Amino acid sequence: MAQQKAKVLIVGTGGVGTMAAYALETGGKAEVTAVMRSNFAAVQKNGIDIDSVEYGHDIRGWRPTIIRKTIPNVKEENLQPFDFILVTTKNIQDIPPTVADSIEPAVTAGKTAIVLSQNGLNIERPLIKRYPTNPIISSISYIGATETSHGRILHDDVDAQKIGPFDNPGVPLEVAREAAERYIAIYNADGKLDIVFDADVKFVRWRKLVYNASYNSVASVLHMDTPRMRMSRHIVDDLIRPIMLEVIAAACANGVEIADDVPDKVIRADPTTTAFKPSMCQDADKGNFMEIETIVGEPLREGEAKGVAMPTLRTIYGLLKGIQLQFKERKGMWEAKFTPDNPYQ
Repeated sequence: MAQQKAKVLIVGTGGVGTMAAYALETGGKAEVTAVMRSNFAAVQKNGIDIDSVEYGHDIRGWRPTIIRKTIPNVKEENLQPFDFILVTTKNIQDIPPTVADSIEPAVTAGKTAIVLSQNGLNIERPLIKRYPTNPIISSISYIGATETSHGRILHDDVDAQKIGPFDNPGVPLEVAREAAERYIAIYNADGKLDIVFDADVKFVRWRKLVYNASYNSVASVLHMDTPRMRMSRHIVDDLIRPIMLEVIAAACANGVEIADDVPDKVIRADPTTTAFKPSMCQDADKGNFMEIETIVGEPLREGEAKGVAMPTLRTIYGLLKGIQLQFKERKGMWEAKFTPDNPYQ
């Protein structure tokens, strides 16, 4: 008897989400429901064209099993519970709705495992509070995949992920671990992808912040690609390296040891043959909201709470919040006026 396919909901079907849907569907062990918004009409009409470094350069008109514009309401629509909800949207905590709010209609208590393929620190906390009986899984992804236009995906760097369970006090460790391992098994059904189980979620997330809190944040303030930062030398010396060292000190204060040679490796990680801009910088260039809190605010708060001096990251955080405020004002989400408690009027 054939094993029933896992039911997977993907929230955020841009480049990363689409390639996840493709891996899950073509592996033959999952049925994907993909939530699409701005790209829904184009995909409904023509499907998705994919140029992939791993699957081929001429995939035309592909679709996941189900596409829809809204997150399913399992109870109201009388749907079978989802085994997994994969969230690949930007995690912008200061802009509603939150991830926890958005996915609520699709979550079945005690059944649905929630996979957070998002950047940053402490992103699991609101989910654990809202869904105490559901496994919450961390996926640190290193894939390069971009939606170049609606329904067109350029997948130019291999799909590599480190996956493991967050610590949810309401879910036994063996249950959470089993959910993470099952997700890997259905995602990487043929074993050809670099998708590995890593139980040390805390280390993996702090380690990635060495890059994200430095290069992402500084690039967003300067609107500058990483090769030019390195060519300048002083941007690395005055901003990038000091932030990396501050993040490593904060990690150490929180029980995470990161090797001394990591900054030199991470500084040189990006290729110098293209004018590469990190994802937060790409958002800033477009006037889109940035993942400031999870990538910069959380490591800053965690470090300062332990007495770690983080002056460079504190300054960059203030600049990024100022830029974000400008974006909010342009979109009608903030009004430039003095409030009664403002001491500077």
